[in-house]
Amino acid sequence: MSEYIISINIQKLSEGGYLATSDSIQGLVAQGRTIAETMEIAQDVAKKLLESYVEHGDPLPGNMVPSTGLIKNVKIPVSVMV
Repeated sequence: MSEYIISINIQKLSEGGYLATSDSIQGLVAQGRTIAETMEIAQDVAKKLLESYVEHGDPLPGNMVPSTGLIKNVKIPVSVMV
């Protein structure tokens, strides 16, 4: 099993919740109530899409980056009640 790092874009929706898309994997769309939930759903959708590529014998997208075990410059949201 291989692990890859993909980029996702998350935007806040005016009606509430968040939407994730990816420039790395065409067709990746995920929506959740929180950023964390949206990221989790996006990860699951990405896995299913990549498994479909493999199952059908299609090459993985060219901009996929294999995981090196070290992920740098990750930004995470932190909610604080003040």
